[in-house]
Amino acid sequence: MFSKVLVANRGEIAVRIIRSLHELGIKSVAVYSEADRESLHVQLADEAVCVGGARPQESYLNMKNILSAAIGTGAQAIHPGFGFLSENSKFAEMCQACGITFIGPDAKIIDLMGNKEHARQQMKLLGVPVIPGSDDYIQDVNEAKRVAAKIGYPVLIKAAAGGGGKGIRRINNEAAMTDSFNEAQSEAKLAFGDDHMYIEKIMENVKHIEVQVFRDQAGHAVYFPERDCSLQINKQKVLEESPCQLVTEEERKQLGQIALRAINGIDYLNTGTIEFLMDQDHHFYFMEMNTRIQVEHTVTEMVTGIDLVKAQLKVAAGENLPFTQSDIQINGAAIECRINAEDPNNNFMPSIGNIKYLYLPVGNLGMRIDTDLYQGSRVTPFYDSMLAKVIALGHDRVEAIEKIKRLLNEMVIEGIKTNQEIQLAILQDPTFIKGNFTTSYLEKVFLNRWKENHSRNELIRS
Repeated sequence: MFSKVLVANRGEIAVRIIRSLHELGIKSVAVYSEADRESLHVQLADEAVCVGGARPQESYLNMKNILSAAIGTGAQAIHPGFGFLSENSKFAEMCQACGITFIGPDAKIIDLMGNKEHARQQMKLLGVPVIPGSDDYIQDVNEAKRVAAKIGYPVLIKAAAGGGGKGIRRINNEAAMTDSFNEAQSEAKLAFGDDHMYIEKIMENVKHIEVQVFRDQAGHAVYFPERDCSLQINKQKVLEESPCQLVTEEERKQLGQIALRAINGIDYLNTGTIEFLMDQDHHFYFMEMNTRIQVEHTVTEMVTGIDLVKAQLKVAAGENLPFTQSDIQINGAAIECRINAEDPNNNFMPSIGNIKYLYLPVGNLGMRIDTDLYQGSRVTPFYDSMLAKVIALGHDRVEAIEKIKRLLNEMVIEGIKTNQEIQLAILQDPTFIKGNFTTSYLEKVFLNRWKENHSRNELIRS
């Protein structure tokens, strides 16, 4: 096992990794930007190194400075968390060249699965069902029109190197193709330095279902209960849960076997997540794979009782998986709400400022809040708006909902605006309670109703 690990990230995920390192008796090294000098992950780590300025390109994306920090502190491995360099194959290669273990899959696998079109083609070769779409990169608008006419509108133009909702456009007809294609391609070039595009058929009335997988160097592979991540706004997940209320045990096993076929077929190492769309007939279609830990890994941990970060460290150190498939059982239901620094009443604009007062509720079984907030800390404009993840485990979904509602009702964050109120509204929404929501539900139905009710309440109060 490693004796010292550098955490190449910030915020709540850096705090979460550092805590698992300490529980395993491993020394931790934090890296930080000038803007994060007083951040909690810096205070909790055994050592901390400033790697650059406030902007991500100057610090958390600065590969040379991060590797210099690892070498200078004697770290044997780097945990990238999620975002930033976590799916950067060049960084994984650089770690290997420096004799430092990158806690994740091989650089070639990161590259293969990070390129959405290459990943689609690989999955097709392995017999994994994929969403209908282009067979290769789309070179220009005319080719895009030909492919779209073949598979049928509406379609999505997507950046092959994409993520985080960048370089994506919905196109309903041929007339809209030219402008939308050019806009998406320009956005992809700006965001990823890569303007390769591909096309997927838009699947209507679907659920976003994902499966956490794990595989060690000896080839032992397992899958975890699925997560339902269908509640999204602007292609960003808002609330996640495990298991999905609509997936049967038989379908769960079928989905797990598909996921195992995929990771065994590419000789995957460590953990990752395979994302699927589930149609109304409960057919599953591969969408993409994330070759890292996910934001929503917490609900998987809660519902199975398995610490995924500790398992990542053990597998990266060459150990076998510390559990088998039979050890992975569903123990109730878990829900996660993402708490963001944003104003839902102002088109979800980011909110920045000092945390003037903070109360994080504690007490009772099956509750967890992952955050790097503390009273007096500052939320800056440089990074992702997610402040905290509130997670609850219940004996069943009904109990999980009641627990997480209590947590959100008790939690107090003053000094900035958050989406706490809208999360509570989702948890009380009849469609959410039934579990039959789809990926378009929040934007097409819920938000309009919520805004109307909120405006009405504001009038009453005034």
